[in-house]
Amino acid sequence: MDRIAVLIPCFNEEKSIAKVVADFRAALPDAVIYVYDNNSTDRTAEIAEKSGAVVRHEYLQGKGNVIRRMFYEIDAECYILVDGDDTYPVECAAGMTDKVLNHNADMVVGDRLSSTYFTENKRPFHNTGNALVKFLVNALFKGKIKDIMTGYRAFSYRFVKTFPVLSQGFEIETEMSIHAIDKNLQVENVIVEYRDRQAESLSKLNTYSDGFKVLKTIARLYKNYHPFAFFGIIALILALLSIGFAIPVLIDFAKTGLVERFPTLIVCGFTLLAGLISLFSGIILSSLRHNERQEFEYILLGTKKK
Repeated sequence: MDRIAVLIPCFNEEKSIAKVVADFRAALPDAVIYVYDNNSTDRTAEIAEKSGAVVRHEYLQGKGNVIRRMFYEIDAECYILVDGDDTYPVECAAGMTDKVLNHNADMVVGDRLSSTYFTENKRPFHNTGNALVKFLVNALFKGKIKDIMTGYRAFSYRFVKTFPVLSQGFEIETEMSIHAIDKNLQVENVIVEYRDRQAESLSKLNTYSDGFKVLKTIARLYKNYHPFAFFGIIALILALLSIGFAIPVLIDFAKTGLVERFPTLIVCGFTLLAGLISLFSGIILSSLRHNERQEFEYILLGTKKK
């Protein structure tokens, strides 16, 4: 088992990968640096290997797939995950690893949003998107994570070996954050200086399509992690719709003694029934979630450092 493993997922980062590897070799001389090439069409893998990194490959496209492979293959007491685009400073790496190795942190978040991100980042709507995702995750899951979408993090062994990677692309960061909050793992925030990509280095993140995937991931995980609240909201909406459309029918019945809009009354009845089904579904799934949380605690007992 490595003491510190630096994990760098890469796709076409030949312009910056040599500097990233060299910087981390200088900042963390005892760390093993792994570069996972994700079907690059340039010289990323070749340059990384010449720079002294251990180069491996993931052939399923997508950052989530790369991280899944990394977490499966590498055993370490502390993991540093960083992008290969040279947008994050290495000066914070030692402090981030210290929080994992000596202060029981399970995930250390490199917080860009509290420093230079909003001035350095020049891509349209990225600033708004990051702020929106941060608000939604912390509000819905009751977290205090300062930067949900950051690609700069440190992890403990038990986080890595108990985190089920389900996302395939850039929504993986959101999934990590929500997993840590939901499982009551110790999360620390460290402010890091962010610098935008070099002019010739292109971002692989699509603002709109990847942003939609992130929002869909938040909704999916809210349903899975808080089923009673999720299905309770649906039940409330259906009940309000049913009652709202039934009131005029009932008023007419009170005045005339006749039900003049029978189809409306029937639809209202079925809508209310659907709401009750949604409510009881939430109750049942909530009980199953409680059992799953208990099982996770048992799993944690089996992830002690080797």
